Amino acid sequence: MENFIVSARKYRPSTFNSVVGQSALTTTLKNAIKSNHLAHAYLFCGPRGVGKTTCARIFAKTINCQNLTTDFEACNQCESCISFNEQRSYNIHELDAASNNGVDDIRSLTDQVRIPPQIGKYSVYIIDEVHMLSQGAFNAFLKTLEEPPAHAIFILATTEKHKIIPTILSRCQIYDFNRITVADTVKHLQMVAEKEGVTVDVNGLNVVAQKSDGGMRDALSIFDQLVSFCGNNITYQGVIENLNVLDYEYYFRLVEGILKGEVSNSLLIFNDILNKGFDGHHFITGLSSHLRDVLVSKDPQTIALLEVGADIGERYKTQAQNCTPEFLFQALKISNDCDIDYRQSKNKRLLVELALIRLCQLTDEKKKSLLIDEKPAPIQKVSVAAPIPTNTQPAAAVTPTIYTSPVQKPIINPKPKETAADTKQAFQRPGSISISSPTVVASPQASYAENTTEESVIQNKTFTGEDLTLTWKKFAETIPEQGRMASFFQSTMPNLTSSISFEITVSNILQEKELLRLQPDILDFIHSQLQNSSIKMAIKIAEESEIQRANTPEDRYKLLAEQNPALDILKNGLQLEID
Repeated sequence: MENFIVSARKYRPSTFNSVVGQSALTTTLKNAIKSNHLAHAYLFCGPRGVGKTTCARIFAKTINCQNLTTDFEACNQCESCISFNEQRSYNIHELDAASNNGVDDIRSLTDQVRIPPQIGKYSVYIIDEVHMLSQGAFNAFLKTLEEPPAHAIFILATTEKHKIIPTILSRCQIYDFNRITVADTVKHLQMVAEKEGVTVDVNGLNVVAQKSDGGMRDALSIFDQLVSFCGNNITYQGVIENLNVLDYEYYFRLVEGILKGEVSNSLLIFNDILNKGFDGHHFITGLSSHLRDVLVSKDPQTIALLEVGADIGERYKTQAQNCTPEFLFQALKISNDCDIDYRQSKNKRLLVELALIRLCQLTDEKKKSLLIDEKPAPIQKVSVAAPIPTNTQPAAAVTPTIYTSPVQKPIINPKPKETAADTKQAFQRPGSISISSPTVVASPQASYAENTTEESVIQNKTFTGEDLTLTWKKFAETIPEQGRMASFFQSTMPNLTSSISFEITVSNILQEKELLRLQPDILDFIHSQLQNSSIKMAIKIAEESEIQRANTPEDRYKLLAEQNPALDILKNGLQLEID
């Protein structure tokens, strides 16, 4: 029985032309051999399984070949090529830096570098996983790498270039290997399957290529695994079962249900997926990828970004015709947000189900407010309107009048308000909400709503100073006890200056401003109670004494001490200080 050789080793490229997916890099190396411009140190870096070590071996074999072909490939017939193929060449040395990463290992290598090759021109040293070398090993290697013997060439290979110190990078020619595309991977797998006598489904090979993530070695390993599972007939269904990959069919059905707004059907599909053992995060990332593929299928210019088989590609084009770009943009936003929030969520299944519900609502015109990008409507100001009283008769409203004050303002007729409760109501401006009483009071007219309906006749009833004082006291009762002006209205009384005008004396500017704010309500109240719409109100600020005009406590004390010298004696005797 023959020993089985895995496909990754059996079909490993032996010439530059057989390297998959790195045409630009292999062309550069062949041109360097052709023009005899060989550097003394190379650094091959890139993802796993893309051909770094393979290209290093082909390069080492080719530069030592004694009979190069016209295409500057190794002949595989000379002594150097034969010894290399039989793995007994003394001109090519490989060192695994992952297990030989100490200073002593590098010193042993530098000692070996001095020995010239017995066959061929160059001694090639391939150091794989070079980023695993220790700091001391890197430092010990610097001098030899910078000025090696003429026959020595170093090829360093790594998957993590950022871990290599800059002094090493500056001494090497750096070649960056690319990930192998899905199309190149599928083409190479078809070649391997043909040589192995295995029939394969192209859609299944596309799944293998996507699963390998650009690494040919991984793709060939998966291929061997599928051959063991399916035999010599690899089907699409066998691929998705063996690799535990979600079938495209689930996502096509799901998007069709979302377009129809079928919430229940979408949730049942997700439940079926969970019952098959798939993780919710795996599902939502797959849905995001599917929506992305649908989006790129809408435009002929981006159809090249779709990396699937021809049959599935046609299904993507068909579904893309039923989806609007706006729907796809919103759906991608919702699925991406769900992907981001999945790890932090406590109820992961509910998070995915909510995302599916929101996706189903995207096509419902009646639920556009639930779109992910729409912002909630701003909170509107609520104007409090008092209910219409049921137990009072409408009375005449007051006609606007002009009043005399430092700032003239027109009076606006208040709307009819509800009657005041038997208990004392808190005074408020019209349309405000009370914070001092649980009862909402629309305006000070609440206590006299019986007299606030409109009338067309101007009232001119005469009144006395006593009538004005009584009316003022009634208005003072509507002021909240904890209000800033409560004590002012209780202690200050109006001074009747003429038959239709009165004056209020305030002690400071703050009281004046507050009284000006309440002036329209005060006049409305007085007009209604005294049945005279011609009454005017003036505000006067009392003259400050010299002491009140003093700005600081020291100034005030000096003025008081001048009027009463005994104050100094008291201060000095008790050793008091002015605060």
